[in-house]
Amino acid sequence: MTIKVLLADDQALVRAGITSLLARAKDIQVVGEAGTGDEAVRMARAVRPDVVLMDIRMPGSDGLTATRTIVENPELTDCRVIVLTTFETDEYVFAALRAGASGFLTKETEPDDLRQAVRAVAAGDALLSPGATRRVIEQFAHRPPSPTDTAEQLTVLTARELEVTRLIATGLSNEQIASQLFISPLTAKTHITRAIAKLGVRDRAQLVILAYETGLVLAGGQQHLQQGAWNRTGPRRLPD
Repeated sequence: MTIKVLLADDQALVRAGITSLLARAKDIQVVGEAGTGDEAVRMARAVRPDVVLMDIRMPGSDGLTATRTIVENPELTDCRVIVLTTFETDEYVFAALRAGASGFLTKETEPDDLRQAVRAVAAGDALLSPGATRRVIEQFAHRPPSPTDTAEQLTVLTARELEVTRLIATGLSNEQIASQLFISPLTAKTHITRAIAKLGVRDRAQLVILAYETGLVLAGGQQHLQQGAWNRTGPRRLPD
């Protein structure tokens, strides 16, 4: 299958360069270009891309606003956004994920890595390396907590799905989760897919954020020790 990509960047030269890089992959096709956030939203509705490569700083509505609008559009549920920007700051990464982006890259990313990122996000994965996850989550976890009733969302998960969600939030890959829980990588992925579906989040990135919003995991990757809100059998300690 061909992955359809929409580019959103206010610099024509940057768009031309990215288009050239992606054109080298037979399974990726650039189906549109936008120079503003508003234009990106309009084009996303028109061409229905699989992935949007979104700059942050653009005239009019910025990339974060455009990302949020695209993600919240029920007609674009299959569209994923990768924020591609010059500015690699914790604040931007956090804001991008909160807006609904499935990944975050800088414009210094190697061409092969960019193409692979597009493939990964189009396949439903989140573009979060363990190091990036930990760095972003540390920023996220020190912010004011969300209302406590958000923890009730986790009651739909099984004990194993809770374990897997917690491990994702600490930055582990599917293979690392499988090794720690003595299950296969495919089984780990199945638990992740089920958790995402049950919680109604878009992807792995949003699952990580929800884990911290609900208090399942705290700053530094520590699990919450008072889990009665979502564990019907009472508080217990999840396996390390």
